[in-house]
Amino acid sequence: MIIPKGPRLTPEQLQEVTSIVEEFGCRIQTIIGTTRSVYAILGDERSETMRGRIEGLPYIDRIDSIQSSFKLMDVRSDLASHEIRIGGIGVRKQLLVIAGQCTIDPKNPNIFIETAHAVKEAGAHVLRGGVWKPRTNPYSFQGDNRSMEILLEASRQTGLPVNTEVMDEQHLQIALQAGVQMIQIGTRNALNYSLLRQIGAAIAGRPTIVLLKRSRHMGPIDEFISAAEYIVNFGNPNVMLCPRGTMPTLEGYRSHPDESITPLLKERTWAPVIVDPSHSVGKATYVEACSLASIAYGADGLCIEAHVNPAKGIGDDPKQSVTPETLRRIIERAHAIWALTRSR
Repeated sequence: MIIPKGPRLTPEQLQEVTSIVEEFGCRIQTIIGTTRSVYAILGDERSETMRGRIEGLPYIDRIDSIQSSFKLMDVRSDLASHEIRIGGIGVRKQLLVIAGQCTIDPKNPNIFIETAHAVKEAGAHVLRGGVWKPRTNPYSFQGDNRSMEILLEASRQTGLPVNTEVMDEQHLQIALQAGVQMIQIGTRNALNYSLLRQIGAAIAGRPTIVLLKRSRHMGPIDEFISAAEYIVNFGNPNVMLCPRGTMPTLEGYRSHPDESITPLLKERTWAPVIVDPSHSVGKATYVEACSLASIAYGADGLCIEAHVNPAKGIGDDPKQSVTPETLRRIIERAHAIWALTRSR
């Protein structure tokens, strides 16, 4: 990781550094941070000659070596100072809450609009809305492109930025063209490396944020972080990690709740951790306890499914969405736990 003395290299300086590393079979990836840019050496960076030539340049401060398989996501990376901002929140500095319906019903747009206003009043910072949905059963509702306009209208009315899941390149292009601020990668695509690369390339140079969920089958911690590396490798470091429960299930819950991995993630990576309690437990009754446990473990935020009338929802909403009143209580209590744990 090349650290310049100034905020960023000039085009001429970058060309000089690139020419040096290419002599040794490596290449440079520019990572644009909020206050400065850093330059990752991709390839075998062990050559002392290469390092010496780069460090000898008058505009280079130093080269930091990261030996883990995820050099950019590593907690020792210079990206550790990168700040992700959305919905008026500096993530990691303040509690971030993403909330809304699992699935937008294109036949009942007013329900989603009402939910959007309700989650904002409850204290959420980002509006969640499923335009497209991965389904185990091929005959279940898969989502509808028309729901994107409903999501955008809710955003216009509330002023909230939005989060929605994409499952392929077509979804990705529709979402980016619509101006979706946060792209979600679901658990089934968490190890779809081709899609991760496509997303990384598509959001390079954009302010877009990615919420990356953990793979379903007890995905190892390093595997989870390395999946994020595929995205950040293209130059946009706005990636957040989302534990959401794994397989096999724990009896009584939808998944095996995994909010407890939060401290393990924070030991290895600088990336914010945003826990999804709704998919972890799968029942609205248990969402509050899982949410508060997540913040106690050190999570930087929550992604909660909420609905003004869950019984009228579609997809997962009837069984795992909380009401706006419950969401408000969760957020209030989460803020209290946040203040308690961060004061130590």
